[in-house]
Amino acid sequence: MMVVSTHPISEVIQRHENELLADWLRLQNQNLASRRDRISESQLRANSQDFVMGLREAMSVSDSVDTTQPAWARLREILAEFSKQRAALGFSPAETATFVFSFKQALFGKLRQEYGGDPAKFAELTWAATEILDQLGLFTVQVYTKTRESVILRQQQELLELSTPVVELWTGILALPLIGTLDSNRTQVVMQNLLEAIVAKEADLAIIDITGVPTVDTLVAQHLLKTVAAARLMGADCIISGIRPQIAQTIIHLGVDLGAVITKATLADAFRLALKKKNLSIGTR
Repeated sequence: MMVVSTHPISEVIQRHENELLADWLRLQNQNLASRRDRISESQLRANSQDFVMGLREAMSVSDSVDTTQPAWARLREILAEFSKQRAALGFSPAETATFVFSFKQALFGKLRQEYGGDPAKFAELTWAATEILDQLGLFTVQVYTKTRESVILRQQQELLELSTPVVELWTGILALPLIGTLDSNRTQVVMQNLLEAIVAKEADLAIIDITGVPTVDTLVAQHLLKTVAAARLMGADCIISGIRPQIAQTIIHLGVDLGAVITKATLADAFRLALKKKNLSIGTR
C-alpha cells in the first residue's frame, strides 16, 4: 500500500492552482508569440492543466525528487504525449523543454509568497522544484528526439522505396533503374521490391539499369550480384545495363567477376536483348 505524504510544493500548487495556471499561460503566450499559428489557446491551456495536475498528484504521494520513480509515471506519460505532439507541430527541442522550464517563474513566485519569511525553507523548496522541473524538461527533450528520429527513419525508408521503382516494360520484362549510391540498406530495399514485382507480374526477365549510379566499387558490385542471384532463385534472369567505359575499367581493375551476368551499355540495348530472348521484336513503319 502506498504511503501518502503531501509535499509542501504540492500544497502550494493546490492552494494557488488557478493563479499558477494564469501566470504560467501568460508567460507561455509571451514565449510563443511567433508560434501562435501552430497551437491553439485551448490546446495550450489543456496541456498546461494536465501538467499542473500531474505534478501536484505526483508530489502528493512522493517526497522523492527523482522523477523516474513510479509515483511520477502518470506525469511522464503526459509529457511524453505532449512532446510527440510538439514534435509533430514543428516545434524545436528547446521550445518543447521551455514549456516545463517556464513553469519555474510562476511556481517560484508562489513559493516566495508563502515561504519568503523563512529563507532556509524557501531555498530548500526552490532547489527541490528546480531539480524536478529540470529533470522533466530534459525528459521532454529525450522523447522529442526519439520521436524525430523515428520520423526521419520512416522518411528515409519511404525515400528508399520511391527511389527504387520497378517498371514493367513489357509482359514478363521488368526494369529497375537505380540512381545514386547503392549501399547495404538500399540493396535490401532494391532486392525486396524486385522480387515482389517478379512474383506479382510473373516476370522472367529483369533489367537492372545502373546508368544513374555514380561509382561502382567492390561493395556495389557485390550488391548487384546478390540481387541478380536472388532474382534467379525466383526464376528470373537479369541483365545489367548502363555499363559505361569507366565503370567497365573499374570492374576489371577490381577483379570483380561479372562473367555469369549479361551486361549492356544502355537500357535500350538491354531491352532489345530482352525482347529477343522472348522471341519478340519491335517493328518500324
